[in-house]
Amino acid sequence: MPLPTSPVIRRARLGAELRQLRRREALTLEQVCDRLGWASTSKLSRIELGQSRPDLADVLDLLDVYQVPPAQRDALIVIARDAATSRGWWRALGEMGERQRTYAELEAGAASIVDWQPAVVPGLLQTPAYARLRVTAGHLVDPTVDVEADVRARLIRHDVLRREDPPRYTALLAEAVCEVGDTPPEVWREQLRHLVDLAELANVTIRLLPRDRSPRGGVRPLTPYSCYSFPDPADPRTVMLEALTTDVRLVAPADVERYERLTGWLLEAALTPEETVAALGRRLAD
Repeated sequence: MPLPTSPVIRRARLGAELRQLRRREALTLEQVCDRLGWASTSKLSRIELGQSRPDLADVLDLLDVYQVPPAQRDALIVIARDAATSRGWWRALGEMGERQRTYAELEAGAASIVDWQPAVVPGLLQTPAYARLRVTAGHLVDPTVDVEADVRARLIRHDVLRREDPPRYTALLAEAVCEVGDTPPEVWREQLRHLVDLAELANVTIRLLPRDRSPRGGVRPLTPYSCYSFPDPADPRTVMLEALTTDVRLVAPADVERYERLTGWLLEAALTPEETVAALGRRLAD
């Protein structure tokens, strides 16, 4: 079953609220760790930065130190439980890597997702054969990648688009994404048909940005990114920037708003969903 909340986002929210509580009490990391008998500040620092799955007992101890009133305490305990969960549809694949697990957790709890891709089909829209090609290419850069395990994990993530209460998903694709390039023709045609089929889902929108359409200011991002919003408005809207060896997660409102503004400009210039499906159909007919 999909999670009602995103654990990675709840960890970020919990960490931010615990940091505010500590500062409200005018306590340093060292002072809090001394009171709790923790060996170093790294444990608390990782909790506050949302970098670790928190132990509920540790959170309860922190709430005691900060003398949190009952109502706020109960609310934070709920957030802590969501943040600590490791159960979900992706856990059936214990081999899922940390990067893919982060995306799975974001997707599981999202109300809306927008992907910008300048070069390849987004992961949530890939066929098994196309995904295998992309993961195999990544294996050349990182030989530790288990290609088949990575493909299986990616395909499990696809279920989020067809669950009972799916997120609203928008794929913004540069025209280069829809060109065969060095992809085997049979794999590419299957992928194009899959995009057309997915566009029929009520929650999925695909928009193509042609080369001859310039977004406002001529801004056309070269780096793939994804924007996430969540059912609970208190959970921070998030942007993930995809790089070769790691991903950058942005939650600061100023950063997120810039990417949301950029996304609006891309949407203004893109083909409509209907025009996009027609364009994909013409490529299939060629």
